[in-house]
Amino acid sequence: MIRAVDLHVHLPLKEWLDGSMGPYREAAARYFRSDVHERTVDEFAVEFAQEQVFGVLLAWDAETATHRPPVSNDFVAGIVKRHPKRFAFFASVDPWKPTAVQELERAVTELGARGAKFHPSMQDFYPSDERHFKLWEKASELKIPCLFHTGTSGIGAGQPGGQGIKLDPARPIHLDIVAARFPALPIIAMALHKTNIYIELSGWSPRYYPEDLVREIGGRLQDRTLFGSDYPFIKPARVLEELDALSLKAEAKAKILRENAAKLLKLELA
Repeated sequence: MIRAVDLHVHLPLKEWLDGSMGPYREAAARYFRSDVHERTVDEFAVEFAQEQVFGVLLAWDAETATHRPPVSNDFVAGIVKRHPKRFAFFASVDPWKPTAVQELERAVTELGARGAKFHPSMQDFYPSDERHFKLWEKASELKIPCLFHTGTSGIGAGQPGGQGIKLDPARPIHLDIVAARFPALPIIAMALHKTNIYIELSGWSPRYYPEDLVREIGGRLQDRTLFGSDYPFIKPARVLEELDALSLKAEAKAKILRENAAKLLKLELA
């Protein structure tokens, strides 16, 4: 029995922690007040199995902006192939690379990606920039959701100059134009005005959710709210335990934890 689908799982592997994150890792761990330990693929697969959580793994490519090595779509697809009942994955493409559109299509049609993850701050791009509209056109054509990091960033937090990471590209308003121009594209971010925008809860401990947020995800946004942890900085078990303490009705909680994600990603969950 799967009790939750975690839409936001970074890889606790050397390839991401020391490779893609590298100099950003320590500050991010301090921001989350988390002691992040490197795991093997099988170790964190067992961890998710024990918690009865199905994880959506995130590939990572911010090479142009950060000059750090990516965690490729092929690499993450290999993990999913090894643990198909435990994980699915979202592709990552660097919007600045000339092969971005082709790579997105390949990741979906050949590797089986269920969606795509973009990080405007780390990738240093504005989703509303028309130079990137071919990506949203392709994602819409492929009928996959796009997950956008919005708001502040634990990466670079508390550091002089935020380690060069700019927050302005991750303002939710920059997705408004994308949602308007591509109404068939499901967008996962902060949401209320447009019904093709979803909210995903990663990066927060539920004990700190504002009352307004709890009210909205249990009410008007219950069909467009998705569970996410931000593993390995925040573990799914902790989030699930704290969610249980919130004043959410069972129906809304079931939608948030698994039903909305299963529907959006076309997952067949046991």
